[in-house]
Amino acid sequence: MSRALVLNATYEPIGVVSDRRAIVLALSEKVDVLADTGEMITSERLEMAVPSVVRLRYFVKVPYRREVPLSRRAVFARDQGRCQYCGKAAESLDHVLPKSRGGAHEWSNVVACCRRCNTTKGDRLLSESSFKLARTPQAPTQMVWVKVAAGTVPAAWDQYLDRVAA
Repeated sequence: MSRALVLNATYEPIGVVSDRRAIVLALSEKVDVLADTGEMITSERLEMAVPSVVRLRYFVKVPYRREVPLSRRAVFARDQGRCQYCGKAAESLDHVLPKSRGGAHEWSNVVACCRRCNTTKGDRLLSESSFKLARTPQAPTQMVWVKVAAGTVPAAWDQYLDRVAA
């Protein structure tokens, strides 16, 4: 099942929906299809391209700034799936200040980590080990929520996400 990026009337990304929901929105004339996946869906009387990017025909006021909840998937998206200690492919999460020593489970204390570095570091502080962080962990500020919601970001979405990140 593919996903579709939903843009407000102002071209601001406001959500990610299933391809089925995007088709329903298009058929009910609530959205304009800006890009499609190249796949076709057919019925007895209709043939339609599966939408990849849709724009609402009316403006929807979004009263809050979207924040990404702290999860394994979100941390991996923020850290691009790389260990923040050695740069190899990450397999787990590590608390920079271990929970056993009073560290909180928050964005500024959790990083993606490979199994070897996580096991070697254990419950020690950075000052007690030879590890150094590649970058200081912080809450994501850009459009990471899209990556978390969709899993992967199709190329057709890039131009709409770049407008917001700039």
